[in-house]
Amino acid sequence: MTPRLELRGVRKMYEGGDGVLGVDLSVMPGEIHAIVGLNGAGKSTLMRLALGISTADAGWAGIDGVPVPAARWDIWAGVGHLLETPLAYPELTVRQNLRLSARLHGLGGPAADAAVSAIIAELGLEKYASRRAGRLSLGNRQRVGLAAALQHFPRLVVLDEPSNALDPAGVILLREAIACRARAGAGVLISSHHLDEVSRIADRITVINGGRVVGELDPAGTDIERAFFAIVRADDEPDSRADHDALAPGGREPGGRADREAGR
Repeated sequence: MTPRLELRGVRKMYEGGDGVLGVDLSVMPGEIHAIVGLNGAGKSTLMRLALGISTADAGWAGIDGVPVPAARWDIWAGVGHLLETPLAYPELTVRQNLRLSARLHGLGGPAADAAVSAIIAELGLEKYASRRAGRLSLGNRQRVGLAAALQHFPRLVVLDEPSNALDPAGVILLREAIACRARAGAGVLISSHHLDEVSRIADRITVINGGRVVGELDPAGTDIERAFFAIVRADDEPDSRADHDALAPGGREPGGRADREAGR
């Protein structure tokens, strides 16, 4: 079975030492794969590489078996993503923004209207459908961004910290919407700081530290937070990090404990 998303040996280094170092990762059809890590671990960089927003220094990234640099419009029409802040035109209403997004993903007039109405109901945006996006609260702007990413039932969903600013009701609606897309065959890649939340929906949880994959968590584990910190602390031990010194310029790998304590 071809992965919805596959990364092989992906590497991207930025000035100052941040980035990702030779990451292998896959997301299969129907799978929800979560990546977790501390701030600066490389989660957002990894997602930007997966979507072709950033260009890798080395390695390979593909969507449905097609290399990301060679992917045509029909591949991208089947992708839904939300990275960092949700994009919405402040002068347009929620419905207008979502209709524009649906058209950009290849949905025709009647199909776009149907998709917009369905996602507004699914994510509880009925009250705000005719309100300009610029007048929404942060949490409702996040819902609009998620609606744009999910409304066309994409084959691949990539969401960076999707529960940011959502209230408990919004988190539950998001959880159900993601699970629905996975049941329909989508591959879902999400990042989150909320370990308990991702453990409720994820089939796999990969731990990222210092730009590398350093372990996995069992979504059914009884103390996932303790297990997460055990993996990260073990990786930050000097003996463990010495095994990876050759990966970084100057003989030291970026992103470890010393860098975080220095604010890098």
